[in-house]
Amino acid sequence: MNHDLELQPQRNPNIIWIFGDQHRAQALSYRGNPNVYTPNIDNLARSGMRFDSAVAGAPWCTPFRGALLTGMYPHQNGADRTPSQLSPSLPTIAEPFNQAGYHTAYIGKWHLDGSNNREHYVPPQRRGGFQHWMGYENNNNQNECYAYGHESEEPIRLSGYETDSLTDMLIQHLGDHVGTDADYQPFLAVLSVQPPHDPYTSPINPEYNQIRIHPKDIKFRSNVPNVPWIREKAELDLAGYYRMIENLDYNVGRISQALKKMGVDRETYLVFFSDHGDMLGSHAQWGKSSPWEESIRIPFIIAKVGGRYGMKVGRTEAVINHVDIAPTTLGLCGIPVPSGMVGYDYSAHCIHPDAPEYKGPPKTNKEPESAYLQQIPRKFHRHSVNKAWRGVITRDGWKYVCTPGNDWLLFNTAEDPYEQANYVYDRSYQKPKEYCHNLLASWVEETGDSFQLPDIQLPQ
Repeated sequence: MNHDLELQPQRNPNIIWIFGDQHRAQALSYRGNPNVYTPNIDNLARSGMRFDSAVAGAPWCTPFRGALLTGMYPHQNGADRTPSQLSPSLPTIAEPFNQAGYHTAYIGKWHLDGSNNREHYVPPQRRGGFQHWMGYENNNNQNECYAYGHESEEPIRLSGYETDSLTDMLIQHLGDHVGTDADYQPFLAVLSVQPPHDPYTSPINPEYNQIRIHPKDIKFRSNVPNVPWIREKAELDLAGYYRMIENLDYNVGRISQALKKMGVDRETYLVFFSDHGDMLGSHAQWGKSSPWEESIRIPFIIAKVGGRYGMKVGRTEAVINHVDIAPTTLGLCGIPVPSGMVGYDYSAHCIHPDAPEYKGPPKTNKEPESAYLQQIPRKFHRHSVNKAWRGVITRDGWKYVCTPGNDWLLFNTAEDPYEQANYVYDRSYQKPKEYCHNLLASWVEETGDSFQLPDIQLPQ
C-alpha cells in the first residue's frame, strides 16, 4: 500500500494557477540558467511533473489568455490579437468548476477586454464567470498598479510592487475562503502578474534576499549577436528581467507557506507557467510573437506543495500547448472536460493511478505528437517579426515555420537549442521538412484556420 496516498485528505483537489507575463522557459535556475536563482520554483520542479517542452502556441498576451481560459485556439474564440475582447458568450474554465461546486477566483492581469488602457474598467459580465475577481485589464508600471475590486468601479492603488501586492491579495482571499472543515469548499484560484514583462523595473524588497546581478556580469545565450548596441541593451534589460523573476519566485514561496498554514497544501495543485517568453536580444529580436525558442517556450510545472500525495514526479516530453491547460486542469480534479474545449487533457501524466481523482488518459483522442503555433495578424512592432506566420513543433524537437506562401524556418531544436542551423532550404532535410509540412497542413485544416501554405515539392 502507498502510505503517502493513505495520508491524503479525502477532499476534492484545489487548483492554483500562478503565471507571469513574458517569463521564458530558459529563465529558471533548474533549467541551468546561471543568471537567475529560483529555489521555490525549483522545489516545485523537484516535487512535481515538469513539462519542459511546453509552448505558448500564440505567443502574445491576449491570444494566449483567451486560449488558456476557453481551451480554444485564438482564431476559434476571436481573441486573436492584443488587444481584442473575448466574447462574454464563450464559457471559460470557471464554468465547469462553478458547476462542480468549486469557488473560483481570479486576481491580477486580465487583458481580455479589448483595451491596453491601464484605467480600463472590466465589467462583471466580462470577467469570465469567476465568482471573485480582483484585477485590471493591462498595466506597464509595476510600481504603480491599480486594480478593480469585484463589486467596485473605483480602482485601488496597490500598496507595493505589483507581484508582492497581488500575492498578498491571493493569500488573504484564500485564507478568508478556506475556513473550517465544516464549511470547506474546494477552489480554483488564479494569480496573473505582469512581471517580468517590460519595463524591466526590478523590485526593492528587504523581505527577501535578492540576488543582485550587475548588467556586465550577464551571461548571454549564444544566439545573442555580438553587436554592441544589441548587447548593451540586452544586458541592461536582462539584469532587471532576472530580478523580477526572482521576486516572482519569492512570492511562489510565500504562497506555498501560506497553503501549509491553511492546512490545504496536500490537496492543492500549483500549476506554474507563463503566457509566452521574451526574446531579449536573441536573434536580434525583442519581445514576443516570434517563433524562436525564447518566445514560444514557457515554464510549466504541476506540483503539490505538501509533497507527493497522489502525484507522479519527474519530467515529460509532452508538448503541452495553451489550449491544453484548461482540460488538463479539469482532469486534475476529475471534472469532465466540456466538448467546446479542443485541447488535450494531460492530467494522466501527473496523477498517481491510485489517487481517487485519477481517470487515466482521455479515451476519445490520441495524445498529440506536435503542437500548433500561430501569429495570426501581421505585427509591426520594432525588433520583431512583421509577418503573420504559422508553425509546428514536434515532440522530438523539429520546428517548422511558414510565412504566407513561404517556407521560412526548419530547426532540430533537440540538437540545436539555440536555433543556429536553419535547414529549410537544405535538400538533405527534405524528408523532415515534408513531415512537418504535412503536420502543419493538418493543424490548419483540423482547427479551421485560414493560412496560405507554400508548395514545397521538389521538381522531379
